[in-house]
Amino acid sequence: MKVLLTIAGSDSCGGAGIQADLKTFSALGTYGMSVITAVTAQNTMGVKSVRELDREIIEDQINCLFEDIHIDAVKVGMVASREIIDVIGESLSHWQPPHVVIDPVMVSKSGCHLLRPEAKEELINVLLPLADVVTPNIPEAEAITGEKITNIEQMEKAAIKIRDLGAQNVVIKGGHLDGDPVDVLYAEGRFYHLKGNRVHTKNTHGTGCTFSSAIAAYLAKGYDVYEAVKRAKDYITGAIELALDIGHGVGPTNHFYRIYTMAGVLDYHLF
Repeated sequence: MKVLLTIAGSDSCGGAGIQADLKTFSALGTYGMSVITAVTAQNTMGVKSVRELDREIIEDQINCLFEDIHIDAVKVGMVASREIIDVIGESLSHWQPPHVVIDPVMVSKSGCHLLRPEAKEELINVLLPLADVVTPNIPEAEAITGEKITNIEQMEKAAIKIRDLGAQNVVIKGGHLDGDPVDVLYAEGRFYHLKGNRVHTKNTHGTGCTFSSAIAAYLAKGYDVYEAVKRAKDYITGAIELALDIGHGVGPTNHFYRIYTMAGVLDYHLF
């Protein structure tokens, strides 16, 4: 069984962050481990507060795992400060895991800024060059490139610019554009347009975390970048289609929908 590590923040309501990553790893038949960078107090209505962990405990979490266990892929999510970004960058540069997927989490769906403004350049300079795949949505790609994105052609230009910043492969998620979503993958000098049908649901909490974790899982299992991204998109689409109507706000995706379907235990009145 492939072993994956997520380095990210904890989501107390279980739909995003560390919890979403571990659920995704498990759903896709891999073994998940975690390094927690921050603890959040949040529910489906929004983020109430964030408490970052200190550099030393983050470094110790990373090193003790790599010292003992072979890790097939790493996904990096919420990293709030320059200090946290630096220790992750130093550690991954030292241990050189086979695959690294960077999800540049900047703002929560409820509008809470999860990356400090002064840390943006650190993320660009330290983490992007370590990425086998980086997975920004359109607002994140705009923040990284400094350019407005309103169509697929501009997504392609942004992908090239992000690749030039050091990432090997870039997926810009198109869910913020009108119409059916089209993700743009720029891999090995070639563009791929991954089209999907828009799912009309408010319950999309944790979609970015889940998508990037699925890419990491499929890379660890030996798929090339295109196939890993394509399979991850298929997986997250199903998780959104059968999202869970939990809470009074933005509910979570359904990470185990395939397992529940096979087991015949899906309770469709929840969706």
